[in-house]
Amino acid sequence: MSKSVDQTTTATNKPHNKTVEQSANVLAVVVTFNPDIEALCNSLALLAEQGCRVLIVDNCSDNQTDLQLSLEAASADIQVLLNQVNSGLGAAHNQGLAYANEHGFSYVLVLDQDSQPLPEMVPQLLGAHQTLSQTHKVSAVGACYLNANNQSESFFVRFGVLKFQREYAKNNAIVEADFLISSGSLFSVDALNDIGGMDESLFIDHVDTEWFLRARHKGFKAFGVGAARMQHALGEATHTINMAGRQRNVPQHKPFRYYYIFRNSVALYKRSYTSWLWKWNDVQRLGMIFIMFGCLKAPRWQNMRMMLLGAWHGLIGKSGAMSFRHR
Repeated sequence: MSKSVDQTTTATNKPHNKTVEQSANVLAVVVTFNPDIEALCNSLALLAEQGCRVLIVDNCSDNQTDLQLSLEAASADIQVLLNQVNSGLGAAHNQGLAYANEHGFSYVLVLDQDSQPLPEMVPQLLGAHQTLSQTHKVSAVGACYLNANNQSESFFVRFGVLKFQREYAKNNAIVEADFLISSGSLFSVDALNDIGGMDESLFIDHVDTEWFLRARHKGFKAFGVGAARMQHALGEATHTINMAGRQRNVPQHKPFRYYYIFRNSVALYKRSYTSWLWKWNDVQRLGMIFIMFGCLKAPRWQNMRMMLLGAWHGLIGKSGAMSFRHR
């Protein structure tokens, strides 16, 4: 296990007022698809309290009209882009980056619609990014999250020789990570422009993984910030399993998501800039997913079919959205 970054870079629980004021230079990009509007508005209010501006990118929701009316009533400061076609998560993130460039923002904070920023998350991320950038090429800094399904605390990920290694940000430390989940990650616009935008061909899963692997290949480093926290849900359900005497929380997804997970993993295995350690660790992860959700957990046959179809399409180079609607 790697050590946390030197304690001089550890975020404090009460950031300086200057850092809070600088949050106005942060654009929060929240991608939505059939969101719970009330829960979303609560999260947006928390973002507003922390001083950052908000851009909603909606990927052709069924409740798009209600969403627009609710956001207009909630705040005049929230900008909304209503896509008439769901082009995927990567495309929505790239729309946010283009907006940030066009309107002169220095940072982009990416959030899912079901992620709820806890108090001081944005200033903590911003302060950590600014401090770390003095000594590192920073791709992004990410928040810890509490799993909304069972309140377990998240960890950050390093590539291990045998498997993915968990890195906990104890005592509000800042720890290095080999990649971050996109939700709760703060990027500088300069780094995004240098590394490039998100790969839209992946559509949903591994959009963040691919970007961080590309950034890592270019010499950038990612960090997890223990003092920055949010609530976040992974998957439709969470299963707790015991492996080698340790408990693990494993999220379960709808069958179509396994298509993208397997397809995009196989697609990334073929790319020259992806780390061999990540490939080895990810193969093991896919094996565990296949056994648990393709063999043990219902709906087994639908899950297995999507996994196998995804792996095949990854091998033959298919990309983009499947030919069905993600409802």
